[in-house]
Amino acid sequence: MVYLRQSSDRQVQRHTESQRLQYNLAARAQTLGFAQIEIIDTDLGHSAAIGAARREGFERLIAAVAVGEVGLVLSLEASRLSRTDHDWCRLLELCPLFDTLIADADTVYDVSTLDDQLVLGIKATMSVAELKVLHQRMQQGTEAKARRGELVRLLPPGYVRDASGQIVKDPDQRVQQAIDQVFRIFRR
Repeated sequence: MVYLRQSSDRQVQRHTESQRLQYNLAARAQTLGFAQIEIIDTDLGHSAAIGAARREGFERLIAAVAVGEVGLVLSLEASRLSRTDHDWCRLLELCPLFDTLIADADTVYDVSTLDDQLVLGIKATMSVAELKVLHQRMQQGTEAKARRGELVRLLPPGYVRDASGQIVKDPDQRVQQAIDQVFRIFRR
């Protein structure tokens, strides 16, 4: 099984080279001697972060491994198979039970061997840590913008940015009248 994943719709739309590389993994599976290759791409655009919706494709992958239908799980990078320890551990526990190998673009791993298990464990840990570091950086950037007074997420209804970037009342008289009416009713 070739498992494809990108975390957001934006990545799916803008990072088409990543998709091409992931779809091309089917050819890698063929060179490794696998004739029957299933591509799971239903998780394109779905996050694997904690709290995200369940990934249908990953669940299909786990189920197929658990019934012994899979000889190789192939992903562009093994750590991208999962972004949570729980999902990763489920996969790593099942693979040796059903003689399933894990591979990425460069390496084939046999999870029943201690060395490969350690390498994959380190990759998974690094992947989880990477997410936390990225989140921290984004949070720090947001806080720095807020300190400078430049953080604007969404403008309140009735306001727009003018050509110079300043926040002003919407020039549309109908919008201004509607907002004024809301405040008149609120005061009453």
